[in-house]
Amino acid sequence: MNSIAGAVLLTKTGGILGPIADILGGIMDLLFRFTSAFGILNIGLCIILFTLVTKVLMIPLTIKQQKSSKLMAVMQPEITAIQKKYKGKENDQKYAMMMQTEIKAVYEKYGTSMTGGCLPLLIQMPIIFALYRVIYNIPAYVQSVRVYYEAVVSKLPSGYEASQAFTDLAQAHKMVGERFDYTNVNTVIDLLYKLTGQQWDSLVNAFSSVGQAVTETGVRVVDAIENMQNFFGLNIAYTPMQVIMNYFNKVDNTTLMTAIAALCIPLLAGLSQWYSTKLMTANQPQQSEDAPGANMMKSMNVTMPLMSVFFCFSFASGIGLYWVAQSVFTIIQQVGINSYLNKVDIDDLVQKNIEKTNKKRAKKGLPPTKVGNVDEMLKKIEAREEKAEQAQMAKIAKTKSIVEESTKYYNDNAKPGSLAAKANMVSKYNEKHEKGKK
Repeated sequence: MNSIAGAVLLTKTGGILGPIADILGGIMDLLFRFTSAFGILNIGLCIILFTLVTKVLMIPLTIKQQKSSKLMAVMQPEITAIQKKYKGKENDQKYAMMMQTEIKAVYEKYGTSMTGGCLPLLIQMPIIFALYRVIYNIPAYVQSVRVYYEAVVSKLPSGYEASQAFTDLAQAHKMVGERFDYTNVNTVIDLLYKLTGQQWDSLVNAFSSVGQAVTETGVRVVDAIENMQNFFGLNIAYTPMQVIMNYFNKVDNTTLMTAIAALCIPLLAGLSQWYSTKLMTANQPQQSEDAPGANMMKSMNVTMPLMSVFFCFSFASGIGLYWVAQSVFTIIQQVGINSYLNKVDIDDLVQKNIEKTNKKRAKKGLPPTKVGNVDEMLKKIEAREEKAEQAQMAKIAKTKSIVEESTKYYNDNAKPGSLAAKANMVSKYNEKHEKGKK
């Protein structure tokens, strides 16, 4: 266990989230170094600063998404009118296509697209998931924090007996299953990050060398780690439910104030998310009761904060702290954005959207679109559909004429369906065949 050089962080996430999480982990590392320069080594404070930085970085995407929402407030009456026009005909493919075409024409009229409001959200989603991953397992992404755990690992003895003792210790505290991979540095660090105060004491008692590890300033590494993870008396690696149960079971000397602080995190997460959602929807269109998805959106505005409360009880307090900080910063940010959007002239916004759209169309060699061209566009669509229908009818009439002419030719001078008609048909067929050979 003394050799940790070049270890690969197996706990890091892969796929598209991997590089994003690495970048966010780098930002978190810079913040930890920044606070350390002032003698403050606290992961909870870094999570709050980290949340602030990421919110600031995503302000342009947030404004763009909410401009689209403001535009929707103007477009919604026209879209609702179209939906009412085709109400009850949505299952008919022809009418469904016509409805989508008319709605698309409305979007083009205002210089936007049906996916314009969703694109910023789609960009933000991978960032948000990567954020959770970094906060959930900080030592895997923040090297300045990881070095403290590496110092502990370097003091762990090697060999089967030490491995078995560590496994027994982990199983005694219900931290692992049947077998713990003691040789994997990353797995050990993952486990150390989740230890409670009592478990740290058990670890030091089992491995006295761990308690001898000190920082450059002479502070015990174990004490430094506990201080880093402590935020107003609450260990950010604990779940709020775990803290509350520790209080009732008299574990880790958990005080009533600590239990109350743990309870406040889920409650604040739910309340702050509910209020931030209320502010964000202030500039969005008020949908009618019969509009598609209207009831679902209303229920989500209530159920999502409730889900935040539920999840924050079972997630590490660091995640709950991030949710609270994120919602509080969203509220502050949203007040400013709402003030800005209230001053935005909708006509100027539409004109700018049209100009951007026309630049894109010019690059594709397409003619420019114009404001208010919905009726003209629909007339062209109807003309194309009418022309296609006339062509189909002409084709059917021509086929019918050929069939009638052929039937008349073969049934000439004979009752249709009689033996004479059939004999006449064979004779005329042979006659035509012979003429073809000549």
